[in-house]
Amino acid sequence: MNKRPRYIPAFHFHWLTRWYDPVMRCLFPEEALKTALIAQAHIQSGQSVLDIGCGTGTLTLLIKQTQPDAIAYGLDMDIEALDIARKKAEKSGETIILQQGTAACLPYPDESFDRVFASLMLHHLTRQDKQQALREAFRVLKPGGELHVADFGKPHDFFMWLISLAIRWAEEAHDNVLGLLPVFIMEAGFYPVEETARYRTMVGTIALYQACKAMISR
Repeated sequence: MNKRPRYIPAFHFHWLTRWYDPVMRCLFPEEALKTALIAQAHIQSGQSVLDIGCGTGTLTLLIKQTQPDAIAYGLDMDIEALDIARKKAEKSGETIILQQGTAACLPYPDESFDRVFASLMLHHLTRQDKQQALREAFRVLKPGGELHVADFGKPHDFFMWLISLAIRWAEEAHDNVLGLLPVFIMEAGFYPVEETARYRTMVGTIALYQACKAMISR
């Protein structure tokens, strides 16, 4: 009998999932962060876009609203979060394609997407699963496709460093705080990898990254 993969819900417990959206708005400059992440991707009409770890679908819906002619996919392991995402999509009148699955084994063929997003998701994963998820993102991207990531990054001032003392051991955020995420992205095959922005938040530095899958293998 197949067993469901183990995973950590967004706030560790399923009963807290309903509070995910309001808490995120309090802890992070969510609208500014997600708007900037989408803006740097320059999504074009007709492109296929995947939001890995889409949770309650906030970013997936914003992608579709920003570029209505794109095809927006959202993937998450948490069926309760996906139910919330579906209800939000129905309420907004937008069409997005939601699927349950894991970032470490994406259920899509090679070279399926023009853009892949991962927003505040990678820090939930172990180092091994982070690296595998990034390899999977590389696999499903078309040549010339782009990866766009928002997640905890290396503290960029003293106040953020102090906060990092508390969060660096939370979940699997330690690698992020050490500044290893761009290293993992490059090791997955992406080049170049660029940090495009940093945000000071109540829980530490959030960094934005963009990376490209070369048109021709190096």
